[in-house]
Amino acid sequence: MNNEFYMQEALCEAAIAASLGEIPVGSVVVHKGEIIARTHNSNRTMHDPTLHAEMEAIRAATRVLSNERLCGCSLYVTKEPCAMCAGAIIHSRIERVFIGTRDTKYGACGTVFKILGNTSFNHIPTIEFGLLEKEAAEMLSSFFTSLRNRE
Repeated sequence: MNNEFYMQEALCEAAIAASLGEIPVGSVVVHKGEIIARTHNSNRTMHDPTLHAEMEAIRAATRVLSNERLCGCSLYVTKEPCAMCAGAIIHSRIERVFIGTRDTKYGACGTVFKILGNTSFNHIPTIEFGLLEKEAAEMLSSFFTSLRNRE
């Protein structure tokens, strides 16, 4: 398996979110080459602002590993995590974060805020932007265009 495969799986989750009327963000957590969690945004459907794809993936992965620390895990997410999700990534000790596209409104991995990658924290995951960026950006753009056309 390679990084593109895992991000493609995250994009599949994002497509599920879009089909439910959620902002199309998907994520997967990989441990030792195996996907141990796959999730998508459900904050609108469930009326809970904490139900971002990354938060749900972290929760699911910690249950699988029976540990609040996700050492040795990689997170693949279609859109740059927000401040809430970036904080959870740090606290869970995820080792690597692969991001599809930047979030110019809320991105907390250096685009708007620099939470991930900030050397003030005791855990600094490796961050890689641009994995299947075109596909991730297009999915978000199409979703918001469709939403605007319905209004």
